[in-house]
Amino acid sequence: MNIRTFLSVTIAIVATTGLVACQGGGSSSNSTASKDAKVIATVNGAKITSEDFDREVKALPEYIRAMADSPQGKKEMIDTLVMRELILQQAAKDGVDKGKDIEEKLAELKKRIIVDTYLKKKVETESKISDEELKKFYEQNIDKFKAGEQIRASHILVKNEQDAQAILDQLKKGGNFEELAKTKSADSSAAKGGDLGWFGKGNMVPAFEKAAMALKEGQLSGIVKSDFGYHIIKLTGKRAAGTRPFDEVKEQIKGAIMPQKQQQVFMKLKEDLKKGAKIEMTEPQAAPATNSAVPAPAAPAAAKK
Repeated sequence: MNIRTFLSVTIAIVATTGLVACQGGGSSSNSTASKDAKVIATVNGAKITSEDFDREVKALPEYIRAMADSPQGKKEMIDTLVMRELILQQAAKDGVDKGKDIEEKLAELKKRIIVDTYLKKKVETESKISDEELKKFYEQNIDKFKAGEQIRASHILVKNEQDAQAILDQLKKGGNFEELAKTKSADSSAAKGGDLGWFGKGNMVPAFEKAAMALKEGQLSGIVKSDFGYHIIKLTGKRAAGTRPFDEVKEQIKGAIMPQKQQQVFMKLKEDLKKGAKIEMTEPQAAPATNSAVPAPAAPAAAKK
């Protein structure tokens, strides 16, 4: 899926969340922007600043955030902010920004944001995982971290062969691969200079994998065509099959055990809050559900002897 498709999916999300910032008027522009904030667009006189842009990018899911850091991604995001501003201004003209229904929804949304912010801060603060815990998990599950031969590669992805050839010519003349990837690549890896990290056989599309596996460390490929477009690949590392070192999988382990840790913190928080509160239920509580699909135990006479 290309960057345009990914970012287009976020338009509705960005447009909706932006409404919270404009309760008192029909503009989403940041009235508290600093004097140094760069104006990146104006919509009927309303300013959209670099601070507005940075705030919205920060709110995006991480896998989309990296795409927004590319030239094409920035253009898509600015277009999104402009369209949101136009919609908000028109909504204000039509009186949609006023009324009891809007006020009630904003009040409810504010409550949710406060609760989410509190829980996020509380859980993140108390869900610390020590290196000892991570190391213990690693040692007890060592077989999970065995891998076949792997390579590490970076790439630059463009949509047409002419652009790919122009970039390849620059690289052959000494151009910096990482910088060209950041400014020219249409892939989400552009933000990381094209780095794809370590991967083994079967993780990439066949044409890309075949070309990458055939390279020597430090070598550039020619132009490689795939369903995604045209790639230029640089091999940056090779390693034999074996057990991946702890330091390399440390963050992966943390990601695997963190949800359980956070759940424990959340359950304890619920208990602590209830202990110090006076709660009165005015509605009758439902009786515990019974599972009619589970048969009753057999009578003693029916048991096998």
